[in-house]
Amino acid sequence: MASNDTLISRRLQRVKHIIIVLSGKGGVGKSSVSTQLALSLYDSAQDPPPRVGIVDIDLTGPSIPRMFGLDGQGVHQSSGGWVPVYADGAEARLACMSVGFLLKRRDDSVVWRGPKKNAMIRQFLSDVRWEELDYLVVDTPPGTSDEHLSLMEHLAPLQAQSKLTAVLVTTPQLVALTDTMKCLSFTRTVSLPVIGLIENMSGYVCPCCGEITNVFSTGGGQEMARTENIPFLGALPVDTQLVDLLDSGGRIKEDKNQETTEPATNLENRSNTSIQFPLLYGYRKTPTAALFKSITQKIIESLEARPAK
Repeated sequence: MASNDTLISRRLQRVKHIIIVLSGKGGVGKSSVSTQLALSLYDSAQDPPPRVGIVDIDLTGPSIPRMFGLDGQGVHQSSGGWVPVYADGAEARLACMSVGFLLKRRDDSVVWRGPKKNAMIRQFLSDVRWEELDYLVVDTPPGTSDEHLSLMEHLAPLQAQSKLTAVLVTTPQLVALTDTMKCLSFTRTVSLPVIGLIENMSGYVCPCCGEITNVFSTGGGQEMARTENIPFLGALPVDTQLVDLLDSGGRIKEDKNQETTEPATNLENRSNTSIQFPLLYGYRKTPTAALFKSITQKIIESLEARPAK
């Protein structure tokens, strides 16, 4: 019988890049960053259009089903393994997996010890029919505990192939930066390359005029990146339009009087996108989308520059 490592290696062999999103502290917007990263990679100008997956290993606080508007969806078993839930409908280019799809009710708690968590993470990697992906985004829980150690243990064979990288998420406040330093220490301990750091909740976007105001401190993430000699990917403000969008899974009523700011290349597919993938259609119109686009481009360039093994 094949070992678990062999099964995982075989299942993920056709995944080009695995991006692990880490934060040392809870409440810094890690899941929203993971969601935006998956959406922005999916919507990036590449030929052929990229195929993206997102796996939620925050087992006790799964947010991905809600943010992608997939609450109530179930995982189906096939002869080739578990079939992930596709956020973009018939297009089938954005695959999602979360323990939230396995719960009977969204409010059900997950009360598991370490061995059960480890087994679930292993199943997400070895039993899900991920197929060929350009990017697999891994949304992790806060800290550096059981889930992170299990993940790195299972992905060790792929780490040797230079497929694994990490993105760190922090907020500007000192207490978050201190915990993010612990997360950075974890990546160095397990030899996980860091693409860079994102400073989230850096300022506030006025919903009326779009002006960004620094309600709290700002620049802490950029200074940490400079001090620790890691790339600073960018700062993201608190965007109430984005918050409403992710809270509703894309089900936001469109303002008919608002002019579109979509690129001309996307206009011809606008009607299909709004119907088949309303979350992406709504995300393109948020103030944060343009900021995250530049972050995504930096990530893509960093991944393309890494030597393949």
